[in-house]
Amino acid sequence: MSAPEISVVLPCFNEVENIPELRRRLVAVLEAAGRSFEVVFVDDGSRDGSWEAMAAQAAEDPRLRAIRLSRNFGHQMALTAGVDGARGRLVAVMDADLQDPPELLAEMLSKADEGYEVVYAQRSAREGESAFKLATAHLFYRLMRRWTNVDIPVDTGDFRLMGPKAVAAFRSLRERHRFIRGMTAWVGFRQVAVSYVRPPRLHGETKFPLRRMVRFALDALTSFSHVPLQLGTWLGFGVSLFAFLYILVVLVLKVLGINERGWTTLMGWMLLLGGVQLMLIGVLGEYLGRIYDEVKRRPLYLVSEEAGGPERDTAPEADPAR
Repeated sequence: MSAPEISVVLPCFNEVENIPELRRRLVAVLEAAGRSFEVVFVDDGSRDGSWEAMAAQAAEDPRLRAIRLSRNFGHQMALTAGVDGARGRLVAVMDADLQDPPELLAEMLSKADEGYEVVYAQRSAREGESAFKLATAHLFYRLMRRWTNVDIPVDTGDFRLMGPKAVAAFRSLRERHRFIRGMTAWVGFRQVAVSYVRPPRLHGETKFPLRRMVRFALDALTSFSHVPLQLGTWLGFGVSLFAFLYILVVLVLKVLGINERGWTTLMGWMLLLGGVQLMLIGVLGEYLGRIYDEVKRRPLYLVSEEAGGPERDTAPEADPAR
């Protein structure tokens, strides 16, 4: 069977309530576009029956496929697994929580027809989210744009459509700590934004609590920027300059005979220097840990089983470790 024109990759973690509606809306949009397609669900270790739901959907329609990972590898790895397994000439990636509206794919496909290799969805507004999350997201994207040498678009998620050149380039990037919206910006080619208003979740809870948001931000920053390392140099020069000036002050006070030995001053300097040193050791540890993960060269993910889809005469090699 020939490869489809477009593959839509959907990483899922505990999204059983959203899968039927997601399938309905996706299929309606793709059928209306008049393109041959496949929908690739990727179960990232769900515990709520998501795998059973997506496997049942795939059994009903050969245009639907389901890939089950051996455990929870994380959203970015599940998305990578779906792109690796996709057969379409064009590959779209989006979340399964319906906050990435499937209807936007029609406009994204028209942009791809104009010759754009990457079409990314850019949020003009985000409904149903707290002021804290909106503020931190706004700050994160602006800092990433300022601190990296890659032009990463602001206010974007992973919702995007990639052409064959971008897909091939993305598949060649096998780093472990993945920031996919940065990686797809790094590959270059012609890129364009499609604006949309991000709706609130219909069912379930967010899969990105504060702890995971912080870890995700660290992965993004350390993958595309050396600023945290350079921060050590800046702090070192700043503290050294301040210390030199303070030594001059101490010498002047000693010459004038009014210098008093103070416990507060001594402890203040010790705590300041100790805190700076520990912080910089932590920054070095973050980068060293990433180097350690890379040199182990473990597979990015493991596939447990697959369901649905046509005969795999055009599929990649059936290797569970990728």
